[in-house]
Amino acid sequence: MDAALQTKVNEWLAWDKNNTTRSQIEALAASGDGTQLKQLEKLLMKRMEFGTAGLRARMGPGNSQMNDLTIIQTAQGLLKYMTDNHSHLKPKGIIVGYDARYHSQEWAQVTANIFTRAGWKVYLFRHINPTPYVAYGVRYYKTACGVMVTASHNPKEDNGYKVYWENGAQILSPHDKGIADAIVESLVPQETSWQYQDVFNHPLCLDPMPALEDTYMKVQKDLICFSEEENKKCEVPFVYTAMHGVGAKAAEKIFRLFGFKNFIPVVEQIEPDPEFPTVKFPNPEEGRSALELAIATANRAGATVICANDPDADRMAVAEKLPSGKWKILNGNELATLLGWWMWINWRRRNPNADLSKAYMIASTVSSKILRAIAQKEGFKFEETLTGFKWIANKAYDVMQEGAQVIFAFEEAIGFMCGTTVLDKDGVGAFATVCEMTSHLYAKNISLVQQLANIFDTYGKHVSNNSYYFCYEPPKIGKMFERLRKMPQGGHYPIACGRFKVSGVRDLTVDYDSNYSDKKARLPVNNSTQMITFSFDNGVILTLRTSGTEPKIKFYSELCGKPEDKRSMAELTAELAELIGIMVEDFYQPKINGFTARSD
Repeated sequence: MDAALQTKVNEWLAWDKNNTTRSQIEALAASGDGTQLKQLEKLLMKRMEFGTAGLRARMGPGNSQMNDLTIIQTAQGLLKYMTDNHSHLKPKGIIVGYDARYHSQEWAQVTANIFTRAGWKVYLFRHINPTPYVAYGVRYYKTACGVMVTASHNPKEDNGYKVYWENGAQILSPHDKGIADAIVESLVPQETSWQYQDVFNHPLCLDPMPALEDTYMKVQKDLICFSEEENKKCEVPFVYTAMHGVGAKAAEKIFRLFGFKNFIPVVEQIEPDPEFPTVKFPNPEEGRSALELAIATANRAGATVICANDPDADRMAVAEKLPSGKWKILNGNELATLLGWWMWINWRRRNPNADLSKAYMIASTVSSKILRAIAQKEGFKFEETLTGFKWIANKAYDVMQEGAQVIFAFEEAIGFMCGTTVLDKDGVGAFATVCEMTSHLYAKNISLVQQLANIFDTYGKHVSNNSYYFCYEPPKIGKMFERLRKMPQGGHYPIACGRFKVSGVRDLTVDYDSNYSDKKARLPVNNSTQMITFSFDNGVILTLRTSGTEPKIKFYSELCGKPEDKRSMAELTAELAELIGIMVEDFYQPKINGFTARSD
């Protein structure tokens, strides 16, 4: 074992008081086996990176994984950052929540313990809670920040640590870097940091419930319940799955508060279970494989609508039974089209004389441009942000500070923000909104799929085609993007993709945007990730980007039709598929680069 690794081993054994993880490192170090030492190196020589999404990693021993010691170090670092840079916020305190994964409650208690011992008041949930409750709680209790221990829809082996700032949105730069630096300066665990078991009894450790949930429900009802009397007459049965997560109680509560009565739980998935025993991946975005039990429940009950939260209840998926008997699982863009339309018509009905220059909808740049089309026709404002709800929520906050209203926001990964009760994606509020919209449409004998077609007829058909390729050799990814910046044919970005001409290029890695006279990008630039967007003369917008957390090169594409374009969805889908087929061969070059296609 080399000296650097031995130092890290000694450090770990001196600091870690958890017998399980300590003995795992001890055993690896004692084995002397080459494979075991390689594993030890992987666990100890590189730390988990704290970024704008906080932490998200596998649970287990070592600096590269989530465990008692790395969480203590993270919480100590967060405290140091707040104390050194934002001490004026101390009287506001913090709020801490957790999902039902293994160790989530312990790590929430660890965080609360470190802050209460430093004299901060902490609103610490006594039981599991949906992620939107923490985002809402930051603004309700006016805290300095919020922490949610969750890995959302990741596999059961993972956990995470998400941080919200005092505006109720997830942190952005410079807070992420500041916290990351402070963690590195706070690696030695204080003796008291391990003494977290009795934190619930600390006089500064306050219970945010039931006041938080009661006001969340009241505000949601006031802001986004548009037809309570109609809801009370609704006979539509709604099948709901919590995907073994924390959403069920909140979902049923808001469902009944909005006036609905036919709530049908997927009993096998309704109780929290960190094993996620009935699904391979606890992510409703996976489609049919995640919704099999919900579909079986709906078929037995004669129900035609399924709503699914992910395990921390910030995302939501919807499926509808077609007259043929098949189930249509709406993708994030399709569901956002429906929700955007619904929020717009009801907001306008409530605010007939509002200044539309102060009314906004927001979406991430890789999401459908349908909200842009609705905004152009109806007269309100549309804003685009970088990928990730942290950008959407902070943009919403900025817009609100200028006296404007945000009606709706979304990202294509089934994240929806209906109104501004929560400045983050909120699967609980979205659930209630879908139920109300469905009830309204079904009363007129219009299905969700039919209404989607109606919206496209009014604002233009929007067809998307999103996927990804795996690449386990980072240099090849860099090489692919560099080739796109200097194509062999002309030494610059591609000018066409088969018969489709490129009409614009935006490269947020190198600060280039051909759509502006100064050729400078208007969205934030980040040279540590790859992201290029191509616009085509047929209305297609295509974005290629790397994933921050997985070995994937993703593409997001959409053909944005005009209302006067009367071609069928099938024709538009075929045209987009043609472009994507050529793009994959010419831009990705999977055979040359050894990229692996996503398996469907």
